[in-house]
Amino acid sequence: MNVLPSRPWSAVGAAAGGACGVLTDIDDTLTTDGAITPDAFAALEAMRRAGLPVIAITGRPMGWSEPFARDWPIDAIVAENGAVALFREAGGLVVEYAQDEATRAANAGRLAHAAATVLHEVPGTMLARDSAGRVTDIAIDHAEFARLSAAQVAHVVNVMHALGMHATVSSIHVNGWFGEHTKLSGARWIVKRLLGRDLEDERRRWVYVGDSTNDQLMFSHFPLSVGVANLLQFADRLTVWPAYITRHERGAGFAEVAATLLKARPS
Repeated sequence: MNVLPSRPWSAVGAAAGGACGVLTDIDDTLTTDGAITPDAFAALEAMRRAGLPVIAITGRPMGWSEPFARDWPIDAIVAENGAVALFREAGGLVVEYAQDEATRAANAGRLAHAAATVLHEVPGTMLARDSAGRVTDIAIDHAEFARLSAAQVAHVVNVMHALGMHATVSSIHVNGWFGEHTKLSGARWIVKRLLGRDLEDERRRWVYVGDSTNDQLMFSHFPLSVGVANLLQFADRLTVWPAYITRHERGAGFAEVAATLLKARPS
């Protein structure tokens, strides 16, 4: 690819000053090598002090997300690709689901069957190590602790689709679930639930930051979409690019986004 479809984040200009909130992926966007780095954490703290809401939208499970929803300076985490919202209130951490209890119970057996089918049909696959904390989906590890080829990843996605599941590929996992929720529906839900605002009314003023192919829905929806620089490793698999891309990768890229937003923020 000779011409990058995304503009440099440094070219965002005056639009950065009108931002009213940030939606962000976690793995390889906020985090680097599995942990949040001091510069990314400081960026979250600075945006909180400035009154700029930050909501993480991730494919990670509810159980894995709990300590970060409790301890990080963010407003909420929407986990399991839009299925679970975690946020703090005066009484402590609140966990809410997009699916009702009866639906989750009915899907539990289907998810177990789907996991067993994938492991049987695609040799060399393994469930993600965070699977014990999952409530509404399954995750196959392709790049966190396991290494699957592109052909194996495609096979996993095909098996999930054949079982009637939605499937997305993040930088580390292949996630599959039953239901119509997505990262976008989860973002709409939590902005209304937490802030009492309609995300669609403010769509042009929310920044979305991501790093992988499973962020393409969000890239296409938000004019202020940003890919951290490590998104380039998926260049041959992207059909939708973010409007902007950072100079730096992972947590440093997120900190770059935050610095620009804060500098442009009206005093």
